[in-house]
Amino acid sequence: MAKEDYIIVTNNPMVYQKYDGQRKMIYAETSYEGLLQQVRDKVHEGHHLLSHPLSGSVKPNETPYKSVMISARPGSLSQESLRMIESAIEACKKFAFRTETYDEAVHRDFQWVDLNLIESGMESADLM
Repeated sequence: MAKEDYIIVTNNPMVYQKYDGQRKMIYAETSYEGLLQQVRDKVHEGHHLLSHPLSGSVKPNETPYKSVMISARPGSLSQESLRMIESAIEACKKFAFRTETYDEAVHRDFQWVDLNLIESGMESADLM
């Protein structure tokens, strides 16, 4: 798979700053749940999930940042992608994240973890 074949949807400024101009990106300053809702909207347009919306061992209440890979070209609606993103949104609703409890250094750590998770997915995709 070429880097032109996927889009990174993210609310992580570290991911955006590193890959803007190098990869197709959708960046939004939004919550974790808001990001998942944007991904769901893209799935409804026919884009397919290429990374799991709840990847890694980091729960939605443990970080405000998320990056998800989707197909660059829409096709027919993927019921599997739709079920997966809807389940992720429901799981996210069960948790409450309080960003005001963490300082800037902790937020940078959260951003770094998400960056590493999406880079792992990108490396796998770029090798295909």
